[in-house]
Amino acid sequence: MIFDTGLTRSNLESFLHCTTPSAKSKFLPKSEIRNLNRLWHPQERENVEYFTLSDLWSSYDEWSAYGAGVPIMLNDNETLVQYYVPYLSAIQIFTSNSPVNSLREETESGDRDSFSDSSSNVSESDKLWRWDGCSSEDGGSEQDSGWHVNNRLGYLYFEYFERSTPYGRVPLTDKVKGLCGRYPGLMSSRSVDLSPASWMAVSWYPIYHIPMGSNIKDLSTCFLTYHTLSSSFQDMDPDDDINGAKRKRKEVDGISLPPFGLATYKMQGDVWASGNCGRDQEKLVSLLSVADSWLKQLGVQHHDFNYFTGIRRG
Repeated sequence: MIFDTGLTRSNLESFLHCTTPSAKSKFLPKSEIRNLNRLWHPQERENVEYFTLSDLWSSYDEWSAYGAGVPIMLNDNETLVQYYVPYLSAIQIFTSNSPVNSLREETESGDRDSFSDSSSNVSESDKLWRWDGCSSEDGGSEQDSGWHVNNRLGYLYFEYFERSTPYGRVPLTDKVKGLCGRYPGLMSSRSVDLSPASWMAVSWYPIYHIPMGSNIKDLSTCFLTYHTLSSSFQDMDPDDDINGAKRKRKEVDGISLPPFGLATYKMQGDVWASGNCGRDQEKLVSLLSVADSWLKQLGVQHHDFNYFTGIRRG
């Protein structure tokens, strides 16, 4: 069985292409352009495009329900389609506004998320503030995170780090719907208002392939993709890099968010790494390095990344 959609790309390129979300593009009213954070948007522009997080999540609806189909070329020149389901692995959203009021909400266990109140002490903005997160089951953080409040990084509005086993997770769209009830910014936030430090990671687990019957170890490979959520990178040329990873600005049907980082698990053969005359192997190494660098720069421990890469903590 041959699928024309996958013939012009290597298997790795096919996966990256088929799992890249694209959100509907909107234009910022000219009256609002002057109010943009100039540290995050230093270039003067007449037209500013952005997307809302709700439109981004919409691009995952079908994949969450049925899986994202990825055409894969096998060694015998036959092609099958492997389906992957996306799960929200991690997310951090930084904004220009203090989240003190918006995130003081009751959790299911009756505890409150605690923040430093910058209005109570003139030097508070120079201190580390901490969100004592709750468990993944009630939609908060899986870890404590300390951040300097500054103009460049912004304020942490929301973070989530999944720690459940793959079998205990719900697909990305269902997870986001469960979280947005208490954190409406997960739907209403605009990419143009988010700090360059805003990001998410999506874990992709294989569920089945068509036609069935192929017994190839690499078909059990799992992926972890990293995506920026900020419009700060949308002005980049297609050949520009984000920490060494090339990023396309947009596609015809919207703003595309290809991964700037990648990690894999259970990659046991050459299905994914043998394409492009060895360049796919180089790309895998490069994207893994970028993901590692990104997490280190933000000072976070990403459970799935540690697991995928064999890092065991505690």
